[in-house]
Amino acid sequence: MAVDEDIKMLGINDFNVTDGYDEFYELALRYNVHPLFNIELIALSKDLQNKGIRVNDPSNPGRIYLCGKGLNYPARIEGESREMLENILAESQRQIVAMLEKLNSWLQEIGTVFVLNYEEVRARFARQSVRERHIAQALRTAIFERYAGGVERSEVLKTIYGGKQSGVDINDVAALDNELRNNLLKVGKVAFVAEDERAFVSIEQACKIIRDAGGFPCYPVLLDGAAGKITEFEADRESLKKNLTAWGINSIELIPQRNKLETMEPFVKYFYDNGFTISFGTEHNTPEMLPLTPCCSGNTPLTDFLMKVNYEGAKFIAEHQKRS
Repeated sequence: MAVDEDIKMLGINDFNVTDGYDEFYELALRYNVHPLFNIELIALSKDLQNKGIRVNDPSNPGRIYLCGKGLNYPARIEGESREMLENILAESQRQIVAMLEKLNSWLQEIGTVFVLNYEEVRARFARQSVRERHIAQALRTAIFERYAGGVERSEVLKTIYGGKQSGVDINDVAALDNELRNNLLKVGKVAFVAEDERAFVSIEQACKIIRDAGGFPCYPVLLDGAAGKITEFEADRESLKKNLTAWGINSIELIPQRNKLETMEPFVKYFYDNGFTISFGTEHNTPEMLPLTPCCSGNTPLTDFLMKVNYEGAKFIAEHQKRS
């Protein structure tokens, strides 16, 4: 896809792990695309949580997504940072196992034949880290392998949803995965399990892990991506800049497809004029094969200014990676 879209640099990113780096590197060389290596962590600020301030998670006050850009390759995360990452991963997987147990109890209670095993889900759909999306994908795959017809699939989905009909095209696997996840695994649903606070790090710890891995911390901006409502933390640009600077972060990234052009461009210009490194990306975390070329919501192309910023940001990551 990168070759077809004439993309020269492409990044890989995942929560808490670097499992995909080797395969990504080999494919990037094969297709003559420059690989950029990244990681994503979730931090928690108790102070912001207690104040009810949403940062870049629209549903959870105090929770902060943070990316590390331009990590070492081969990946090298050692010592205290390695220990923190291993603890985060272990806690996240304990939550996933608990979710699978609750989901299996529900599937048994309603009389289905489905049983999902953690090791099997990890081996088939993930690598080191199983997440909610993998559970949804595994259940959808089990349904499709058991029932070939659309009517049968619709009926079993209705049963799994507690009598509610599926609201998506069941042949659209990306939409169906999201529906399964939303109907079964989210807050208030039958298989939801709250994350333990031990699954999070502080901002300072997240930045340490990223820097120890050779990268630099970058704040992913939600902006108007949460149903058009900007979070309290991001509502004032000057305040956001001061807070990020206080955390030792002078880089931001956006997923333009979430944002309206008229909202995004002046926001980007403000941070660009204030010396921040800015990068753009896409959200390829489902089977839906969206274009790799960033564009704003409504498939609005980026302006020449935003394309310039995009190029400079990617170039900076590549140069940092080379130096590290």
